[in-house]
Amino acid sequence: MKKFLIEGPCKVKGTVNISGSKNSALPILASTILFDKYVEIKNLPRVKDIETMLNLLRSLGSKVVISKKKNSVKIYNKKRNKTFASYSLVKTMRAGILVLGPLIAKSYKAKVSLPGGCLIGSRPVNYHLNSLRRLGMSYKISKGYIYAKAKNNLHGANINFKKISVGASEQAIIASALSKGKTLLKNIAIEPEVKDLVNFLVAGGAKMKWLGKRSLQIEGVKSLNSISYSVMSDRIETGTFLIAAALTEGNLKVKNFNPKLIQTEINLLKKVGAKIKTFSNEIIIQGPKKIINIKNLITGEYPKFPTDLQAQFMVLLCKANGRSVIYENIFENRFMHIAELRRLGAKIIIKNNRAIIEGNTKFEAAELMSSDLRASAALVLAGVASKGKTIINRIYHCLRGYEDFDKKLRNVGVRIKRVS
Repeated sequence: MKKFLIEGPCKVKGTVNISGSKNSALPILASTILFDKYVEIKNLPRVKDIETMLNLLRSLGSKVVISKKKNSVKIYNKKRNKTFASYSLVKTMRAGILVLGPLIAKSYKAKVSLPGGCLIGSRPVNYHLNSLRRLGMSYKISKGYIYAKAKNNLHGANINFKKISVGASEQAIIASALSKGKTLLKNIAIEPEVKDLVNFLVAGGAKMKWLGKRSLQIEGVKSLNSISYSVMSDRIETGTFLIAAALTEGNLKVKNFNPKLIQTEINLLKKVGAKIKTFSNEIIIQGPKKIINIKNLITGEYPKFPTDLQAQFMVLLCKANGRSVIYENIFENRFMHIAELRRLGAKIIIKNNRAIIEGNTKFEAAELMSSDLRASAALVLAGVASKGKTIINRIYHCLRGYEDFDKKLRNVGVRIKRVS
Protein backbone atom coordinates (compact mmCIF):
# COMPACT_ATOMS: atom_id res chain seq x y z
CA MET A 1 0.00 0.00 0.00
CA LYS A 2 1.35 3.43 -0.98
CA LYS A 3 2.32 6.05 1.59
CA PHE A 4 3.52 9.64 1.70
CA LEU A 5 6.76 10.45 3.53
CA ILE A 6 7.14 14.13 4.44
CA GLU A 7 10.24 15.70 5.98
CA GLY A 8 9.13 18.89 7.67
CA PRO A 9 8.82 21.68 8.32
CA CYS A 10 8.80 23.15 4.80
CA LYS A 11 8.00 26.54 3.30
CA VAL A 12 5.66 26.53 0.30
CA LYS A 13 7.00 28.89 -2.38
CA GLY A 14 6.96 29.11 -6.17
CA THR A 15 4.21 28.56 -8.72
CA VAL A 16 1.50 25.91 -8.96
CA ASN A 17 -0.86 25.24 -11.85
CA ILE A 18 -4.37 24.14 -10.85
CA SER A 19 -5.83 21.06 -12.53
CA GLY A 20 -9.36 20.53 -13.80
CA SER A 21 -12.12 20.11 -11.24
CA LYS A 22 -12.97 16.56 -10.20
CA ASN A 23 -16.29 17.69 -8.72
CA SER A 24 -17.21 19.37 -12.01
CA ALA A 25 -15.90 16.67 -14.34
CA LEU A 26 -17.76 13.77 -12.71
CA PRO A 27 -21.36 15.01 -13.31
CA ILE A 28 -20.38 16.28 -16.77
CA LEU A 29 -19.01 12.84 -17.66
CA ALA A 30 -22.17 11.18 -16.33
CA SER A 31 -24.31 13.51 -18.43
CA THR A 32 -22.52 12.48 -21.64
CA ILE A 33 -24.79 9.41 -21.59
CA LEU A 34 -27.53 11.76 -22.86
CA PHE A 35 -25.65 12.40 -26.11
CA ASP A 36 -25.98 10.30 -29.28
CA LYS A 37 -23.19 12.24 -31.02
CA TYR A 38 -19.60 12.25 -29.83
CA VAL A 39 -18.52 14.58 -27.03
CA GLU A 40 -15.05 15.84 -26.15
CA ILE A 41 -14.29 16.79 -22.55
CA LYS A 42 -11.05 18.70 -21.91
CA ASN A 43 -9.09 19.78 -18.80
CA LEU A 44 -9.86 16.54 -16.95
CA PRO A 45 -7.79 15.90 -13.82
CA ARG A 46 -5.88 12.61 -13.92
CA VAL A 47 -7.22 11.23 -10.65
CA LYS A 48 -8.69 7.92 -9.54
CA ASP A 49 -12.34 9.06 -9.44
CA ILE A 50 -12.18 10.20 -13.08
CA GLU A 51 -10.64 6.88 -14.09
CA THR A 52 -13.46 5.08 -12.27
CA MET A 53 -16.15 7.18 -13.96
CA LEU A 54 -14.64 6.52 -17.40
CA ASN A 55 -14.62 2.79 -16.65
CA LEU A 56 -18.26 3.06 -15.57
CA LEU A 57 -19.13 4.74 -18.89
CA ARG A 58 -17.28 1.99 -20.76
CA SER A 59 -19.27 -0.64 -18.86
CA LEU A 60 -22.46 1.11 -20.02
CA GLY A 61 -21.41 0.81 -23.67
CA SER A 62 -19.73 4.17 -24.29
CA LYS A 63 -16.55 4.22 -26.35
CA VAL A 64 -13.98 6.30 -24.48
CA VAL A 65 -10.87 7.55 -26.27
CA ILE A 66 -8.31 9.19 -23.96
CA SER A 67 -5.79 11.72 -25.30
CA LYS A 68 -2.04 11.03 -25.05
CA LYS A 69 -1.70 13.57 -22.25
CA LYS A 70 -4.71 11.91 -20.55
CA ASN A 71 -6.39 15.24 -19.74
CA SER A 72 -9.08 15.05 -22.42
CA VAL A 73 -11.41 12.33 -23.70
CA LYS A 74 -13.73 11.75 -26.62
CA ILE A 75 -16.87 9.80 -25.81
CA TYR A 76 -19.02 8.02 -28.39
CA ASN A 77 -22.42 6.60 -27.42
CA LYS A 78 -24.85 4.23 -29.08
CA LYS A 79 -28.56 5.01 -29.42
CA ARG A 80 -29.18 2.80 -26.40
CA ASN A 81 -26.67 2.33 -23.61
CA LYS A 82 -26.44 -0.69 -21.39
CA THR A 83 -28.35 0.05 -18.22
CA PHE A 84 -26.50 -1.84 -15.46
CA ALA A 85 -24.10 0.12 -13.21
CA SER A 86 -22.35 -2.46 -11.04
CA TYR A 87 -21.38 -2.26 -7.40
CA SER A 88 -17.73 -2.95 -8.30
CA LEU A 89 -17.54 0.42 -10.11
CA VAL A 90 -19.90 2.54 -8.00
CA LYS A 91 -18.72 1.41 -4.54
CA THR A 92 -15.67 3.69 -4.32
CA MET A 93 -17.25 6.85 -5.71
CA ARG A 94 -20.28 8.80 -4.59
CA ALA A 95 -20.76 10.35 -8.05
CA GLY A 96 -21.55 6.94 -9.56
CA ILE A 97 -25.20 7.48 -8.65
CA LEU A 98 -25.30 10.31 -11.23
CA VAL A 99 -25.59 7.82 -14.11
CA LEU A 100 -29.10 6.92 -12.90
CA GLY A 101 -30.82 10.06 -14.24
CA PRO A 102 -29.33 10.02 -17.75
CA LEU A 103 -29.94 6.26 -18.13
CA ILE A 104 -33.63 6.71 -17.26
CA ALA A 105 -33.91 9.79 -19.46
CA LYS A 106 -32.41 8.01 -22.45
CA SER A 107 -33.19 4.30 -22.03
CA TYR A 108 -36.19 4.43 -19.64
CA LYS A 109 -34.72 1.79 -17.31
CA ALA A 110 -31.68 1.24 -15.12
CA LYS A 111 -30.18 -0.97 -12.44
CA VAL A 112 -27.69 1.11 -10.47
CA SER A 113 -25.77 0.18 -7.33
CA LEU A 114 -26.17 2.34 -4.27
CA PRO A 115 -23.02 4.48 -4.07
CA GLY A 116 -19.89 4.47 -1.90
CA GLY A 117 -17.23 7.17 -1.48
CA CYS A 118 -15.82 8.82 1.64
CA LEU A 119 -17.20 7.87 5.05
CA ILE A 120 -17.99 11.44 6.05
CA GLY A 121 -21.73 11.11 6.69
CA SER A 122 -24.88 9.29 5.72
CA ARG A 123 -25.47 11.30 2.51
CA PRO A 124 -28.72 9.46 1.64
CA VAL A 125 -29.86 9.21 -1.98
CA ASN A 126 -33.49 9.99 -1.15
CA TYR A 127 -33.21 13.53 -2.57
CA HIS A 128 -31.99 12.03 -5.86
CA LEU A 129 -34.77 9.46 -5.96
CA ASN A 130 -37.54 11.85 -4.93
CA SER A 131 -36.71 14.32 -7.69
CA LEU A 132 -36.48 11.56 -10.32
CA ARG A 133 -39.83 10.19 -9.13
CA ARG A 134 -41.39 13.62 -9.63
CA LEU A 135 -40.07 13.47 -13.21
CA GLY A 136 -41.84 10.16 -13.80
CA MET A 137 -39.43 7.47 -12.63
CA SER A 138 -40.61 4.52 -10.53
CA TYR A 139 -38.16 2.40 -8.55
CA LYS A 140 -37.51 -0.20 -5.89
CA ILE A 141 -34.37 -0.91 -3.88
CA SER A 142 -33.27 -4.51 -3.46
CA LYS A 143 -29.96 -6.12 -2.44
CA GLY A 144 -28.04 -2.86 -2.68
CA TYR A 145 -29.34 -1.87 -6.11
CA ILE A 146 -31.85 0.68 -7.40
CA TYR A 147 -34.17 -0.90 -9.99
CA ALA A 148 -35.70 2.01 -11.89
CA LYS A 149 -37.88 2.52 -14.95
CA ALA A 150 -40.02 5.12 -16.69
CA LYS A 151 -42.89 4.82 -19.15
CA ASN A 152 -41.40 6.33 -22.28
CA ASN A 153 -39.99 9.80 -21.59
CA LEU A 154 -39.57 11.53 -18.28
CA HIS A 155 -41.85 14.56 -18.00
CA GLY A 156 -41.44 18.08 -16.68
CA ALA A 157 -42.28 18.89 -13.06
CA ASN A 158 -41.93 21.56 -10.39
CA ILE A 159 -39.42 20.38 -7.81
CA ASN A 160 -38.61 22.30 -4.64
CA PHE A 161 -35.73 20.69 -2.76
CA LYS A 162 -36.33 20.64 1.00
CA LYS A 163 -32.57 20.73 1.55
CA ILE A 164 -29.88 22.09 -0.75
CA SER A 165 -27.96 19.13 -2.19
CA VAL A 166 -25.26 19.38 -4.84
CA GLY A 167 -25.60 15.79 -6.03
CA ALA A 168 -29.41 15.77 -6.11
CA SER A 169 -29.42 19.11 -7.96
CA GLU A 170 -27.05 17.71 -10.57
CA GLN A 171 -29.12 14.55 -10.89
CA ALA A 172 -32.33 16.49 -11.57
CA ILE A 173 -30.61 18.88 -14.01
CA ILE A 174 -29.18 16.02 -16.07
CA ALA A 175 -32.39 13.98 -16.09
CA SER A 176 -34.54 17.00 -17.07
CA ALA A 177 -32.48 17.87 -20.15
CA LEU A 178 -34.32 15.33 -22.36
CA SER A 179 -37.66 15.27 -20.52
CA LYS A 180 -40.98 16.24 -22.09
CA GLY A 181 -42.17 19.72 -21.19
CA LYS A 182 -40.84 22.23 -18.67
CA THR A 183 -39.17 21.57 -15.33
CA LEU A 184 -38.66 24.15 -12.62
CA LEU A 185 -36.04 23.31 -9.99
CA LYS A 186 -36.17 25.44 -6.84
CA ASN A 187 -33.75 25.69 -3.91
CA ILE A 188 -30.99 23.98 -5.89
CA ALA A 189 -27.25 24.14 -5.25
CA ILE A 190 -25.39 26.96 -7.02
CA GLU A 191 -21.83 25.71 -6.53
CA PRO A 192 -19.58 26.68 -9.47
CA GLU A 193 -19.43 22.98 -10.39
CA VAL A 194 -23.23 22.86 -10.74
CA LYS A 195 -23.16 25.92 -12.97
CA ASP A 196 -20.38 24.33 -15.02
CA LEU A 197 -22.65 21.33 -15.62
CA VAL A 198 -25.47 23.64 -16.75
CA ASN A 199 -23.09 25.53 -19.04
CA PHE A 200 -21.94 22.25 -20.58
CA LEU A 201 -25.47 21.03 -21.27
CA VAL A 202 -26.55 24.41 -22.66
CA ALA A 203 -23.52 24.38 -24.98
CA GLY A 204 -24.77 20.98 -26.21
CA GLY A 205 -28.22 22.37 -27.02
CA ALA A 206 -30.12 21.95 -23.73
CA LYS A 207 -32.62 24.70 -22.89
CA MET A 208 -31.86 25.87 -19.37
CA LYS A 209 -32.34 29.30 -17.82
CA TRP A 210 -31.64 30.63 -14.33
CA LEU A 211 -34.63 32.34 -12.69
CA GLY A 212 -33.32 34.05 -9.59
CA LYS A 213 -30.51 32.80 -7.38
CA ARG A 214 -31.54 29.17 -6.74
CA SER A 215 -34.14 28.41 -9.42
CA LEU A 216 -33.46 26.82 -12.79
CA GLN A 217 -36.02 26.40 -15.59
CA ILE A 218 -35.43 23.54 -18.03
CA GLU A 219 -37.32 22.89 -21.23
CA GLY A 220 -36.65 19.37 -22.43
CA VAL A 221 -35.16 18.79 -25.89
CA LYS A 222 -35.24 15.66 -28.07
CA SER A 223 -31.48 15.34 -28.48
CA LEU A 224 -28.17 17.07 -27.80
CA ASN A 225 -25.46 18.16 -30.21
CA SER A 226 -21.82 17.15 -30.52
CA ILE A 227 -19.65 19.43 -28.38
CA SER A 228 -16.10 20.09 -27.19
CA TYR A 229 -16.02 21.50 -23.65
CA SER A 230 -13.31 22.39 -21.14
CA VAL A 231 -14.07 21.64 -17.48
CA MET A 232 -13.50 24.44 -14.95
CA SER A 233 -10.40 24.33 -12.74
CA ASP A 234 -10.54 22.88 -9.23
CA ARG A 235 -11.48 25.35 -6.49
CA ILE A 236 -10.77 22.83 -3.68
CA GLU A 237 -7.27 22.17 -4.97
CA THR A 238 -6.83 25.94 -5.24
CA GLY A 239 -7.97 26.43 -1.64
CA THR A 240 -5.73 23.61 -0.41
CA PHE A 241 -2.60 25.19 -1.93
CA LEU A 242 -3.53 28.66 -0.65
CA ILE A 243 -3.92 27.22 2.86
CA ALA A 244 -0.55 25.44 2.50
CA ALA A 245 1.12 28.78 1.73
CA ALA A 246 -0.63 30.54 4.62
CA LEU A 247 0.33 27.70 6.99
CA THR A 248 4.05 27.82 6.20
CA GLU A 249 4.67 31.57 5.85
CA GLY A 250 5.03 30.77 2.17
CA ASN A 251 4.97 32.82 -1.01
CA LEU A 252 2.94 31.16 -3.75
CA LYS A 253 1.56 32.02 -7.18
CA VAL A 254 -1.54 29.97 -8.03
CA LYS A 255 -2.27 29.88 -11.76
CA ASN A 256 -5.21 28.73 -13.89
CA PHE A 257 -8.06 29.65 -11.55
CA ASN A 258 -10.61 32.48 -11.38
CA PRO A 259 -10.35 34.01 -7.87
CA LYS A 260 -13.94 35.33 -8.04
CA LEU A 261 -15.13 31.75 -7.43
CA ILE A 262 -13.46 31.52 -3.99
CA GLN A 263 -14.05 34.98 -2.56
CA THR A 264 -15.20 33.59 0.81
CA GLU A 265 -12.00 31.55 1.18
CA ILE A 266 -9.79 34.46 0.13
CA ASN A 267 -11.49 36.76 2.66
CA LEU A 268 -10.91 34.21 5.45
CA LEU A 269 -7.24 33.82 4.52
CA LYS A 270 -6.87 37.60 4.67
CA LYS A 271 -8.58 37.49 8.07
CA VAL A 272 -5.92 35.10 9.43
CA GLY A 273 -3.23 37.50 8.21
CA ALA A 274 -2.30 36.40 4.69
CA LYS A 275 -1.57 39.01 2.04
CA ILE A 276 -3.32 38.18 -1.23
CA LYS A 277 -3.35 39.74 -4.69
CA THR A 278 -5.83 38.53 -7.30
CA PHE A 279 -5.83 38.75 -11.08
CA SER A 280 -8.17 37.41 -13.76
CA ASN A 281 -6.79 33.87 -13.65
CA GLU A 282 -4.15 34.01 -10.94
CA ILE A 283 -3.72 34.42 -7.18
CA ILE A 284 -0.57 35.44 -5.30
CA ILE A 285 -0.43 34.75 -1.55
CA GLN A 286 2.10 35.63 1.14
CA GLY A 287 1.60 33.67 4.36
CA PRO A 288 1.56 35.57 7.68
CA LYS A 289 4.33 35.43 10.28
CA LYS A 290 1.65 35.11 12.96
CA ILE A 291 -1.62 33.35 12.10
CA ILE A 292 -4.69 35.06 13.60
CA ASN A 293 -7.39 32.86 15.12
CA ILE A 294 -11.01 32.78 13.91
CA LYS A 295 -13.67 32.57 16.59
CA ASN A 296 -16.45 31.16 14.39
CA LEU A 297 -15.87 29.41 11.07
CA ILE A 298 -19.08 27.84 9.74
CA THR A 299 -19.31 25.51 6.74
CA GLY A 300 -22.30 25.87 4.44
CA GLU A 301 -23.64 25.76 0.92
CA TYR A 302 -21.95 27.95 -1.69
CA PRO A 303 -21.12 30.81 -1.45
CA LYS A 304 -20.45 30.02 2.23
CA PHE A 305 -17.25 28.30 3.35
CA PRO A 306 -17.00 24.83 1.74
CA THR A 307 -17.00 21.68 3.83
CA ASP A 308 -14.38 20.29 1.44
CA LEU A 309 -11.84 22.77 2.86
CA GLN A 310 -12.82 22.45 6.51
CA ALA A 311 -10.15 19.86 7.43
CA GLN A 312 -7.38 21.80 5.67
CA PHE A 313 -8.37 25.08 7.32
CA MET A 314 -8.44 23.34 10.69
CA VAL A 315 -4.74 22.54 10.29
CA LEU A 316 -4.09 26.26 9.67
CA LEU A 317 -6.05 27.23 12.79
CA CYS A 318 -4.05 24.75 14.88
CA LYS A 319 -1.10 27.11 14.30
CA ALA A 320 -3.13 30.28 14.99
CA ASN A 321 -2.48 32.47 18.00
CA GLY A 322 -5.46 31.66 20.23
CA ARG A 323 -8.64 29.61 20.24
CA SER A 324 -10.70 29.02 17.08
CA VAL A 325 -14.03 27.26 16.58
CA ILE A 326 -15.26 25.45 13.47
CA TYR A 327 -18.92 24.49 12.99
CA GLU A 328 -19.46 21.66 10.47
CA ASN A 329 -23.00 22.07 9.10
CA ILE A 330 -22.88 19.78 6.03
CA PHE A 331 -21.62 16.31 7.03
CA GLU A 332 -21.96 14.75 10.47
CA ASN A 333 -18.78 12.62 10.29
CA ARG A 334 -16.36 15.18 8.92
CA PHE A 335 -14.16 15.43 12.00
CA MET A 336 -12.45 12.05 11.54
CA HIS A 337 -9.10 13.74 10.86
CA ILE A 338 -9.03 15.26 14.35
CA ALA A 339 -7.75 12.08 16.05
CA GLU A 340 -4.80 12.05 13.64
CA LEU A 341 -4.06 15.76 14.16
CA ARG A 342 -3.96 15.08 17.90
CA ARG A 343 -1.20 12.52 17.23
CA LEU A 344 0.85 15.44 15.88
CA GLY A 345 0.19 17.52 19.01
CA ALA A 346 -3.01 19.39 18.15
CA LYS A 347 -5.36 20.28 21.01
CA ILE A 348 -8.90 19.97 19.62
CA ILE A 349 -12.15 19.22 21.45
CA ILE A 350 -15.29 18.01 19.62
CA LYS A 351 -18.75 19.01 20.86
CA ASN A 352 -21.47 17.80 18.49
CA ASN A 353 -20.84 19.64 15.20
CA ARG A 354 -18.32 21.99 16.78
CA ALA A 355 -14.53 21.65 16.88
CA ILE A 356 -12.72 23.84 19.43
CA ILE A 357 -9.07 24.37 18.46
CA GLU A 358 -6.68 25.72 21.09
CA GLY A 359 -4.05 27.01 18.65
CA ASN A 360 -0.30 27.65 19.00
CA THR A 361 0.34 23.99 18.15
CA LYS A 362 3.91 22.87 17.59
CA PHE A 363 3.37 19.92 15.28
CA GLU A 364 5.69 16.95 15.91
CA ALA A 365 5.90 14.30 13.18
CA ALA A 366 4.13 10.96 13.58
CA GLU A 367 2.69 8.11 11.52
CA LEU A 368 -0.88 8.86 10.41
CA MET A 369 -3.85 7.19 8.71
CA SER A 370 -6.14 9.10 6.34
CA SER A 371 -9.88 8.46 6.53
CA ASP A 372 -11.25 10.32 3.49
CA LEU A 373 -10.23 12.48 0.54
CA ARG A 374 -10.09 15.93 2.13
CA ALA A 375 -8.84 14.61 5.49
CA SER A 376 -5.87 13.06 3.68
CA ALA A 377 -5.01 16.46 2.16
CA ALA A 378 -5.25 18.02 5.62
CA LEU A 379 -2.83 15.45 7.05
CA VAL A 380 -0.38 16.21 4.24
CA LEU A 381 -0.53 19.92 5.15
CA ALA A 382 -0.01 19.05 8.81
CA GLY A 383 2.99 16.94 7.83
CA VAL A 384 4.42 19.85 5.86
CA ALA A 385 4.22 21.99 9.03
CA SER A 386 5.52 19.28 11.40
CA LYS A 387 9.05 18.83 12.72
CA GLY A 388 10.49 15.51 11.59
CA LYS A 389 9.37 12.71 9.28
CA THR A 390 5.61 12.22 8.93
CA ILE A 391 4.26 9.04 7.36
CA ILE A 392 0.72 9.10 5.92
CA ASN A 393 -0.97 5.77 5.18
CA ARG A 394 -3.93 4.98 2.89
CA ILE A 395 -3.12 7.80 0.48
CA TYR A 396 -5.43 6.25 -2.13
CA HIS A 397 -8.04 8.60 -0.63
CA CYS A 398 -5.90 11.58 -1.62
CA LEU A 399 -5.19 10.17 -5.08
CA ARG A 400 -8.95 10.05 -5.75
CA GLY A 401 -9.13 13.83 -5.92
CA TYR A 402 -5.74 15.56 -6.25
CA GLU A 403 -3.76 15.27 -9.49
CA ASP A 404 -0.01 14.77 -8.96
CA PHE A 405 -0.37 16.16 -5.44
CA ASP A 406 3.06 15.06 -4.23
CA LYS A 407 4.76 16.21 -7.47
CA LYS A 408 3.13 19.66 -7.29
CA LEU A 409 4.13 19.98 -3.62
CA ARG A 410 7.74 19.04 -4.43
CA ASN A 411 7.76 21.75 -7.10
CA VAL A 412 6.90 24.36 -4.46
CA GLY A 413 9.47 23.32 -1.87
CA VAL A 414 7.90 20.43 0.07
CA ARG A 415 10.09 17.42 0.89
CA ILE A 416 7.58 14.69 0.09
CA LYS A 417 7.81 11.34 -1.67
CA ARG A 418 5.43 8.50 -2.47
CA VAL A 419 6.56 5.02 -1.42
CA SER A 420 5.04 1.53 -1.43
